[in-house]
Amino acid sequence: MFPPFMCDVSSDHTQRRRHHQERKLAMLSFWRDGLERQLAAVNASIDTLKGQIERDAQKES
Repeated sequence: MFPPFMCDVSSDHTQRRRHHQERKLAMLSFWRDGLERQLAAVNASIDTLKGQIERDAQKES
């Protein structure tokens, strides 16, 4: 089907492009949030292990 006569096709394209960009931004933000949670868990594990190593080193002294 053809668009109605005198219809601004470029605005429709602009709206679709904007919608696509907003959905892509939402997806990337979702991925980033998940990665930040994983990074926080890894950082917490590293801090815990460092604390355990220091504690064990003090016991040996």
